[in-house]
Amino acid sequence: MCKKDNSLGFAIGILTGVVGGIIAGVLFAPKSGEESRRELKDTYEDLMQKYSPEITQAKKQAMDMIKSSKEKIEDTYKKFNDNIKAQKLAHAKNCEIDVYEI
Repeated sequence: MCKKDNSLGFAIGILTGVVGGIIAGVLFAPKSGEESRRELKDTYEDLMQKYSPEITQAKKQAMDMIKSSKEKIEDTYKKFNDNIKAQKLAHAKNCEIDVYEI
């Protein structure tokens, strides 16, 4: 599990660095807006072609982690809810016994 977390973090780090570098390059380049937009679009398309499998894998890992977390939360909620119902039932039975003892 730790390895998945590290690889996902690493992939996100690389992606963030690449995007940050592109943005910085576009902002500080002495080019016209149209030329910069065209270059940015070309770079984006190149990156999508080059890193598509890694991006897809990172998305899949993120969705798997979200699904797993959701299942754990739902399971914990159900156990918590069942516990509260059991305590209420036990309290009601305890009150019932007290009434009959009087």
